Amino acid sequence: MVLDKKKPAEFVRYQATSTLKPTPDITNNQTLAQIRCFSSRAAKDLLIAPQVVDEPKKHLDAAISWLKRAHDVTPNNGVSWGYSLKGGWRLSYRETSGYIAVTLFDVAQQLKDDDSWQRAVAIAQWLCEVQNPDGSISDPRYGSEGIVFDTGQVLLGFVRAFKETQQQCFLEAGEKAADWLVAVADTDGRWRSNTHLGIPHVYNTRVAWALLQLNALSPKQERLDIALANLEWGVSQQRNGWFEQCAFTPDAPPFTHNIVYAIRGLLESGIILEEAKYIDAAIAGSEAMLKQIREDGFIPGQIDTDGKPHGRYCCLTGNCQMAIVWLKLFERLGDQRYYQAAADSLRYVMSCQDIQVSNPNIRGGIKGSQPIWGTYTRLSYPNWASKFFIDGLLMLMNARR
Repeated sequence: MVLDKKKPAEFVRYQATSTLKPTPDITNNQTLAQIRCFSSRAAKDLLIAPQVVDEPKKHLDAAISWLKRAHDVTPNNGVSWGYSLKGGWRLSYRETSGYIAVTLFDVAQQLKDDDSWQRAVAIAQWLCEVQNPDGSISDPRYGSEGIVFDTGQVLLGFVRAFKETQQQCFLEAGEKAADWLVAVADTDGRWRSNTHLGIPHVYNTRVAWALLQLNALSPKQERLDIALANLEWGVSQQRNGWFEQCAFTPDAPPFTHNIVYAIRGLLESGIILEEAKYIDAAIAGSEAMLKQIREDGFIPGQIDTDGKPHGRYCCLTGNCQMAIVWLKLFERLGDQRYYQAAADSLRYVMSCQDIQVSNPNIRGGIKGSQPIWGTYTRLSYPNWASKFFIDGLLMLMNARR
């Protein structure tokens, strides 16, 4: 099954190059429209305090519609990286398309939305098509070589697609991805090669989680060994709830996005393995983050290993991710602090989401940063921000207090 995707007239296609130069079909009118759009967003962030404008279900529906639009605007069945001042809609992003498929399966299940289910299957099929012969997933912006983190996130999509459809092609693609992740690990089991800057990152606990998911379907001792090696190293990097080597670059204060990747990977892996030390590490990280959230739900966009905030903006993606972790801990432990923190965090993101604007390219989308000129994916609406927002709202609306 392949969706017949009709492209909006304003879709801007990118060259698949590392510089992402737009093709000549970008008109001056399109460029001016994009500038006006983001100028108005920046002015609103500067002059107007955010406020919740509607009930959570309407915010959820708007985000789902935006994410489907990000799927519709691409020339294939991937999901666009997102909408940006730097050229409008961008090309499909393989890494996040993998775990967006998981979200769309959840939407289909919880909201009885068959369209979301079909889209999720189509995305997974496309990812099978672009998977490298060695099983890895690459990012064409940076070449054809596989990337550990990207492969792990797509592996999550393969596993879920197999569970939903029982189609062997998805299990086989997942096994190939898992075997590649094993093959590129160093002798101590850690991932250094095929990573950003060729160094280990604690947020690859999220890759270990994907490897464990696949291993539950198709067990191999070496898959378990590699996952454990990276989880153990991740725990060893934790100090007072925070993590060393969790940022994209050494010595930089990590985005909350990276921090919660690490926390979530430990939590989910601990649950699969029934291993308390990983769950305890996730709880320690979650407790540290509780000290950072304001009454209005704002969490600083970057936090260093001493728990010191950096910058005066919020990484909205990190807010959504942290809400998911807090809700999972609430379900597990019944601690009302976690529920309240999750509700406040998501309420803040809702207050930054515009569901009234007439421009369909941004209506319902989630900005990378609040304000929009913040450091994280500046002046953009990345697809994964909406993905985690949807995940969080689905959990919040189903939580039993």
